[in-house]
Amino acid sequence: MAATAVSFLSCTIPKLSSTKFNSFIFVTHFPPPFSSTSLSVATATNADKLSNVLSFRLTKSRKSRRNPTPPVAAMIYPQNPVLSDIFANLFSGIVALSVLRFWEETAKRDLFDQKLNRKLVHISIGLVFMLCWPLFSSGYRGAILAAITPGVNIIRMLLIGSGIWKDEATVKSMSRYGDYRELLKGPLYYATTITVACVVYWRTSPIAVAAICNLCAGDGIADIVGRRFGKQKLPYNRDKSIAGSVAMATAGFVASVGFMYYFAHFGYIQESWEMALGFLIVSLASAVVESLPISTELDDNLTVTLTSIFVGSLVF
Repeated sequence: MAATAVSFLSCTIPKLSSTKFNSFIFVTHFPPPFSSTSLSVATATNADKLSNVLSFRLTKSRKSRRNPTPPVAAMIYPQNPVLSDIFANLFSGIVALSVLRFWEETAKRDLFDQKLNRKLVHISIGLVFMLCWPLFSSGYRGAILAAITPGVNIIRMLLIGSGIWKDEATVKSMSRYGDYRELLKGPLYYATTITVACVVYWRTSPIAVAAICNLCAGDGIADIVGRRFGKQKLPYNRDKSIAGSVAMATAGFVASVGFMYYFAHFGYIQESWEMALGFLIVSLASAVVESLPISTELDDNLTVTLTSIFVGSLVF
């Protein structure tokens, strides 16, 4: 049958060379029905389908954790992403500064104990700033512009902590003992953590959520609860209490799950029980490391952050 077809074409088009003939057959999509070429194509097609099925199954769990191409969501001006990101940066900066100024005023007026006021700053600033993330675009530009606000605070902590810039209200609201040099430790690590979470992980990664929530909510609540109800100390660290460690793990986990649903609402990640379990593991690990004596010597803002990122990289 195939030989007859070839003879017929050869008679009909006598000047058609073998190269042109093959080109003609390919272009008009009339290959021999049982040729090696058609069998190879069929085999490759089936292999591709099988590969796609296996790839889908292997990556199904990871796709359930994050959405690499989230929707526009809450952008201020979707038609112009650059302008929208600029407005989002200004708005988030104003919000973060307003919250900070509020706690500075409470510190000036001595409305709260200095240590409590400091922890209220610690808890609120990072979480409120993270609430503004949906305002930015989904690309890398959005992450960079979002990181400007905490990045400015890094410079601010360096200037105030080194004594170049005098700001007694900031020192009083962020330091334990009123020493401006304290800002070069905990507050500087705090601002650096949020900046890194923006630039490296951003809102499509549960690692960013875990790092910020355990640093802000977890570590902040641990100190408040530990001071009030921490009569029973840990056997391996008399500076830490059982109540404080339990409160830290609980607060970090609850805040992480809350932001999981918050970002899932905008389509950045896909909530799941698997992700919630991962948040629980990260929060427990962060609470254990925070309870160790090494966290007192270094700074729990540093050790909690590093633990959250390391364990988060393993479970997510």
